[in-house]
Amino acid sequence: MKTILVIEDEAQTRNIFLRCLEFEGFRAVGASDGATGMAMAKTHQPDLVVCDIMMPDMDGYSVLSALRQTQRTAAIPLIFLTAKVTMADLRRGMELGADDYLTKPCTIDQFLTAINTRLQRRDELTNGAVQRVDSSPQTLTSASTKITSTHQEESSILPNCPRLSAVFQFIETHYRQPISLQDVAQEVGYSPAYLTNLVQEHTGHTVKQWIIERRMAQARELLINTAQTIRQIAEASGYADAGYFTRQFRKFHGASPQAWRQESVAKLTN
Repeated sequence: MKTILVIEDEAQTRNIFLRCLEFEGFRAVGASDGATGMAMAKTHQPDLVVCDIMMPDMDGYSVLSALRQTQRTAAIPLIFLTAKVTMADLRRGMELGADDYLTKPCTIDQFLTAINTRLQRRDELTNGAVQRVDSSPQTLTSASTKITSTHQEESSILPNCPRLSAVFQFIETHYRQPISLQDVAQEVGYSPAYLTNLVQEHTGHTVKQWIIERRMAQARELLINTAQTIRQIAEASGYADAGYFTRQFRKFHGASPQAWRQESVAKLTN
């Protein structure tokens, strides 16, 4: 049974959340202030903490900072509850290591979805780490050529950022499909607003820009190394509309795909 700690100074809100969690099969514990919440986190070792930001004496940021500085609680996911979120709020939370934000008032469905998504993502990451450790040398060796070639291409386009590895892995796997910010956010368990600011903060670009970067890299490779038509290349790069692909390619490279191909091939053959 998963344990969820709710730190919320409004008794009515806290009790509603606790009852809902218990109804859904969680072990729910609550605290009315930050100091009590910290003590309960050390005692109960919850699987996830939901914490209000605006509380007297010890606010949510102080709670998160204290959790991250203590070895026993450093890895516990934390979701902030807040009445409003500004860019400064998001940036401060990201710097301290917050996992997501829920804006009050939120529905019970939003509350439970955020919690279940974060727990699922944590389990996936944990299981993935175990599988990597358990992988035999023979298995890794037999697949080495394919893995190396794939990741050399990926690493040249998508940044190597451990905290965003799930984001860029999803883009790498699905960029040929019509994916959006919402799709990526749902996959990695963040709200779209939080993910946007997280990626911007760490890379200087948005999720949409990275999707385009990866699609453009695929298009360039096909333009140079294949005789496929522009329509075929557009579809293979994630664009159902060849005209839109051509406009975006021109905007990105300053030339149409056909002109870029002719110029690039001429340079290679001279």
